[in-house]
Amino acid sequence: MTRLQVNGRDHALDVDPGTPVLWALRDTLGMTGTKFGCGAALCGACTVHIDGQAVRSCITPVSAAEGKPITTIEAVTDGSDRIGKAVHAAWVKHDVAQCGYCQSGQIMSATAFLKSLPKGKQPSAPEIDAAMAGNVCRCGTYARIRAAVADAARAIA
Repeated sequence: MTRLQVNGRDHALDVDPGTPVLWALRDTLGMTGTKFGCGAALCGACTVHIDGQAVRSCITPVSAAEGKPITTIEAVTDGSDRIGKAVHAAWVKHDVAQCGYCQSGQIMSATAFLKSLPKGKQPSAPEIDAAMAGNVCRCGTYARIRAAVADAARAIA
Protein backbone atom coordinates (compact mmCIF):
# COMPACT_ATOMS: atom_id res chain seq x y z
CA MET A 1 0.00 0.00 0.00
CA THR A 2 1.14 3.48 -0.85
CA ARG A 3 -0.02 6.33 1.36
CA LEU A 4 -0.54 9.71 -0.25
CA GLN A 5 -1.74 12.94 1.26
CA VAL A 6 -3.75 14.68 -1.45
CA ASN A 7 -5.37 18.04 -0.80
CA GLY A 8 -5.11 17.50 2.95
CA ARG A 9 -6.66 14.03 2.93
CA ASP A 10 -4.83 10.76 3.52
CA HIS A 11 -5.31 7.96 1.00
CA ALA A 12 -4.07 4.37 1.04
CA LEU A 13 -3.64 3.20 -2.54
CA ASP A 14 -3.01 -0.30 -3.77
CA VAL A 15 -0.77 0.72 -6.67
CA ASP A 16 2.71 -0.20 -7.84
CA PRO A 17 5.29 2.19 -6.28
CA GLY A 18 6.40 3.14 -9.80
CA THR A 19 2.94 4.30 -10.83
CA PRO A 20 3.06 7.95 -11.85
CA VAL A 21 1.26 10.30 -9.47
CA LEU A 22 -0.86 11.44 -12.44
CA TRP A 23 -2.44 8.01 -12.85
CA ALA A 24 -2.88 7.50 -9.11
CA LEU A 25 -4.79 10.79 -9.01
CA ARG A 26 -6.87 10.22 -12.15
CA ASP A 27 -7.46 6.47 -12.22
CA THR A 28 -7.36 5.49 -8.56
CA LEU A 29 -8.69 8.60 -6.81
CA GLY A 30 -10.93 9.85 -9.63
CA MET A 31 -9.42 13.35 -9.55
CA THR A 32 -9.48 14.29 -13.22
CA GLY A 33 -8.53 17.97 -13.00
CA THR A 34 -4.87 17.10 -13.51
CA LYS A 35 -4.44 16.38 -17.22
CA PHE A 36 -2.32 13.99 -19.25
CA GLY A 37 -0.53 15.87 -22.00
CA CYS A 38 2.69 14.40 -23.30
CA GLY A 39 3.70 11.80 -20.72
CA ALA A 40 7.30 13.02 -20.83
CA ALA A 41 7.21 16.08 -18.51
CA LEU A 42 7.54 18.46 -21.48
CA CYS A 43 4.16 20.19 -21.68
CA GLY A 44 3.13 20.92 -18.08
CA ALA A 45 -0.50 19.81 -18.35
CA CYS A 46 0.04 17.35 -15.48
CA THR A 47 1.54 19.85 -13.03
CA VAL A 48 0.69 19.41 -9.35
CA HIS A 49 2.36 20.68 -6.19
CA ILE A 50 4.35 18.18 -4.17
CA ASP A 51 5.65 19.61 -0.93
CA GLY A 52 4.84 23.07 -2.31
CA GLN A 53 6.85 22.67 -5.52
CA ALA A 54 5.41 22.51 -9.04
CA VAL A 55 6.09 18.96 -10.25
CA ARG A 56 5.25 17.04 -13.41
CA SER A 57 3.05 14.24 -12.13
CA CYS A 58 3.28 12.17 -15.33
CA ILE A 59 6.87 11.13 -14.54
CA THR A 60 6.85 11.32 -10.73
CA PRO A 61 6.32 7.89 -9.16
CA VAL A 62 4.01 7.64 -6.16
CA SER A 63 6.97 6.32 -4.17
CA ALA A 64 8.63 9.75 -4.51
CA ALA A 65 5.50 11.51 -3.28
CA GLU A 66 4.74 9.28 -0.33
CA GLY A 67 4.70 11.24 2.93
CA LYS A 68 4.67 14.61 1.15
CA PRO A 69 1.63 16.83 0.74
CA ILE A 70 0.24 16.80 -2.81
CA THR A 71 -1.96 19.65 -3.96
CA THR A 72 -4.02 19.41 -7.13
CA ILE A 73 -5.98 21.91 -9.18
CA GLU A 74 -9.13 20.90 -7.31
CA ALA A 75 -7.75 22.35 -4.07
CA VAL A 76 -6.11 25.39 -5.64
CA THR A 77 -9.29 26.58 -7.34
CA ASP A 78 -11.82 25.69 -4.65
CA GLY A 79 -11.55 29.18 -3.16
CA SER A 80 -9.76 28.20 0.06
CA ASP A 81 -6.26 29.07 -1.20
CA ARG A 82 -5.78 32.86 -1.31
CA ILE A 83 -3.18 32.80 -4.07
CA GLY A 84 -5.02 30.12 -6.03
CA LYS A 85 -8.17 32.20 -5.77
CA ALA A 86 -6.34 35.27 -7.11
CA VAL A 87 -4.84 33.29 -10.00
CA HIS A 88 -8.19 31.74 -10.89
CA ALA A 89 -9.91 35.15 -10.83
CA ALA A 90 -7.17 36.64 -13.02
CA TRP A 91 -7.50 33.73 -15.47
CA VAL A 92 -11.20 34.49 -15.83
CA LYS A 93 -10.68 38.26 -16.01
CA HIS A 94 -8.10 37.95 -18.79
CA ASP A 95 -10.05 35.23 -20.62
CA VAL A 96 -6.93 33.06 -20.69
CA ALA A 97 -8.50 29.73 -21.55
CA GLN A 98 -9.36 28.88 -25.12
CA CYS A 99 -9.38 25.10 -25.44
CA GLY A 100 -8.62 24.94 -21.71
CA TYR A 101 -6.66 21.71 -21.78
CA CYS A 102 -3.43 23.15 -20.41
CA GLN A 103 -5.09 25.44 -17.90
CA SER A 104 -4.89 23.26 -14.80
CA GLY A 105 -1.14 22.88 -15.28
CA GLN A 106 -0.73 26.57 -16.10
CA ILE A 107 -2.63 27.57 -12.96
CA MET A 108 -0.61 25.16 -10.82
CA SER A 109 2.67 26.56 -12.18
CA ALA A 110 1.51 30.15 -11.75
CA THR A 111 0.38 29.50 -8.19
CA ALA A 112 3.67 27.82 -7.22
CA PHE A 113 5.60 30.69 -8.82
CA LEU A 114 3.64 33.37 -6.95
CA LYS A 115 4.00 31.48 -3.67
CA SER A 116 7.77 31.39 -4.19
CA LEU A 117 8.06 35.17 -4.47
CA PRO A 118 8.92 37.37 -1.50
CA LYS A 119 5.79 38.98 -0.06
CA GLY A 120 4.73 41.97 -2.14
CA LYS A 121 7.20 41.32 -4.99
CA GLN A 122 5.82 42.22 -8.38
CA PRO A 123 7.40 39.96 -11.00
CA SER A 124 8.58 41.38 -14.30
CA ALA A 125 7.33 40.05 -17.62
CA PRO A 126 10.62 38.17 -18.23
CA GLU A 127 10.38 36.60 -14.74
CA ILE A 128 6.83 35.46 -15.44
CA ASP A 129 7.82 34.11 -18.84
CA ALA A 130 10.74 32.20 -17.31
CA ALA A 131 8.54 30.73 -14.57
CA MET A 132 5.86 29.65 -17.03
CA ALA A 133 8.24 28.50 -19.81
CA GLY A 134 7.74 24.82 -19.05
CA ASN A 135 4.02 24.99 -19.76
CA VAL A 136 2.87 24.67 -23.34
CA CYS A 137 -0.32 26.32 -24.58
CA ARG A 138 -1.36 25.09 -27.99
CA CYS A 139 -3.74 28.03 -28.36
CA GLY A 140 -0.89 30.50 -27.80
CA THR A 141 -2.48 32.59 -25.05
CA TYR A 142 0.91 33.42 -23.55
CA ALA A 143 0.31 37.18 -23.47
CA ARG A 144 -2.93 36.61 -21.54
CA ILE A 145 -1.21 34.15 -19.22
CA ARG A 146 1.51 36.73 -18.50
CA ALA A 147 -1.11 39.42 -17.85
CA ALA A 148 -3.10 37.12 -15.56
CA VAL A 149 -0.04 36.14 -13.50
CA ALA A 150 0.93 39.82 -13.15
CA ASP A 151 -2.63 40.71 -12.17
CA ALA A 152 -2.74 37.92 -9.58
CA ALA A 153 0.60 39.13 -8.15
CA ARG A 154 -0.89 42.59 -7.69
CA ALA A 155 -4.00 41.14 -6.08
CA ILE A 156 -2.04 39.24 -3.43
CA ALA A 157 0.46 42.02 -2.68
